Amino acid sequence: MTAPRTIVITGASDGIGAVAARALAGPDVNLVVVGRSAQKLAPVAADTGATPLTADFARLDEVRSLAQQIREQVGTIDILMNNAGGIFAPHPPTADGHEPNFQINHLAPFLLTNLLHDRLAAAKGALVLNTSSIGNRFGHIDLDDLDYRRRRALQARAYGSSKLMNILFTRGIAKRWADDGIISAAVHPGPVASSFGRDSFFVGLLYRTPLRHFAAITPAQGAAPLVELARRGADPEINGVYFDRHRARGRENRQAHDPKLIDGLWAISAELVGVG
Repeated sequence: MTAPRTIVITGASDGIGAVAARALAGPDVNLVVVGRSAQKLAPVAADTGATPLTADFARLDEVRSLAQQIREQVGTIDILMNNAGGIFAPHPPTADGHEPNFQINHLAPFLLTNLLHDRLAAAKGALVLNTSSIGNRFGHIDLDDLDYRRRRALQARAYGSSKLMNILFTRGIAKRWADDGIISAAVHPGPVASSFGRDSFFVGLLYRTPLRHFAAITPAQGAAPLVELARRGADPEINGVYFDRHRARGRENRQAHDPKLIDGLWAISAELVGVG
């Protein structure tokens, strides 16, 4: 009898994360769903039979606690879907002293994934999916100022930079962990009508009004490329690839393939969160 696959999905309390959880659940899947709100996560867990865990990615101690709880639940992880995130006002900084887009969209999933590295390696064929965005094209990485202490932190630029970091992190995994059987891909799911942008006035205005129906796709449509890749599994052909929805090698920021940025972002991020 084949052992069930273990799938961990963050940002699973609503939107594309919740849709992906419901689509991937089944008797052959050991599903762990993660969200900020236990109340919002409860229906997803009830529908899927998943183990619900809560964490606020604006607090790195909660991410460390989450990793420990996941480790206590599972011995291997076949798929880690880093889907939590959004667009946030760049001020004030998080409790950890970081620019919110940088921490919530990049540092927190970077930390979680590194703390779960051995569980991913134990699967001997694992997939890490990072939800990025076409907004990566508007980002700019300055390794000397990732927290915008010198530069003016414009919200769209800070968000776009964090989504560019998702791609750079994906390629860092592809470069470092392929020998461990760990594959990684980044995905732009599309402009999804969900709670995305709830902390941004201008983006939130669009996503909270009927205008979203003219500018956005449904959560089911947004989740489709993530679900498709999750079902595809640890395919070496997708390692390090950025998908624009279903299309491989979507349009990227010109910094997205810079090896100095891939390595530099990894090294600085590891130092900031205290992982090897």
